[in-house]
Amino acid sequence: MKIVEEIKKPIQKEMERFEEKFKDSMISKVPLLNRITYYIVRRKGKQMRPMFVFLVAKMVSNGGFDQRTYRGASVVELIHTATLVHDDIVDDSNRRRGFFSINALWKNKIAVLVGDYLLSKGLLLSIDNEDFDLLKLISIAVREMSEGELLQIEKARKLDITEDVYYEIIRQKTATLIAACCGIGAASVGANQDTVQQMRKFGQYIGMAFQIKDDLFDYSEEKIGKPTGIDIKEQKMTLPLIYTLNSCSKKEKAWLINSIKKYNKDKKRVKEVITFVKKSGGIEYTTKKMIDYKTKALTILENFQDSDYKTSLIKMIDYVVERKI
Repeated sequence: MKIVEEIKKPIQKEMERFEEKFKDSMISKVPLLNRITYYIVRRKGKQMRPMFVFLVAKMVSNGGFDQRTYRGASVVELIHTATLVHDDIVDDSNRRRGFFSINALWKNKIAVLVGDYLLSKGLLLSIDNEDFDLLKLISIAVREMSEGELLQIEKARKLDITEDVYYEIIRQKTATLIAACCGIGAASVGANQDTVQQMRKFGQYIGMAFQIKDDLFDYSEEKIGKPTGIDIKEQKMTLPLIYTLNSCSKKEKAWLINSIKKYNKDKKRVKEVITFVKKSGGIEYTTKKMIDYKTKALTILENFQDSDYKTSLIKMIDYVVERKI
């Protein structure tokens, strides 16, 4: 967490003010809702997404921003939280960031309604203040996140995913929301369309690197937040596996596909698959692709003058590819 605190330093005051505004943005006349949203605020994570909004806004405007940027960060966090609540229902997950999920404590029916409430609060925050450009950016992200999840489910059934389809899935599932954060950061301070699109691209590249790093954790020896082999057990086709399937012999490919389809719950077989992927160069290839996206993101930052905010964004890129969890 030390590196995250370091990244946050130039926007520390803004992040503290944001927490208050975010709490206020969730208030309802329904006591049950207020209890649940209070619980959501208490279990907050690293808050990377509002940090992206603030750092980009400050870098693009050379240090200044107003209420529109706070609203942009609140919209992102409200809609992101809504998608997490709904994700936990879809995945039948009982934990989130070390806490019980909303569906575990209050059951699915209430969790769905809470997710819908947060989504509507995010939309209304933009509409009431006529932040239609910010609303468009976040709405595109929500649409793409849904499409990405459904595309992944469809492809997991057939196990016929290509590398290009994999990139499309992670662009939509993960990268699109970070792209929206960075686009909203730029748009909230009145940046021109070219700069907004440039920042969206920047966020997309970071998001791609972030998800590839997550996929590498499945093959990690280190003690991390999730156990290894989870993606294989869930029949998720990630880049190390896709590369291996495309570069091995017909016989090996048949064994791999059979392992994933029929033996994905067999711990010994999953371990054998992980070992085979490592021996086949799947990890090296995937790491190289992650670094390519990191380089693309850094190249975009070269167009902006040096500042504490730009330095923090560079540290953020490093953190994404070097994190241990």
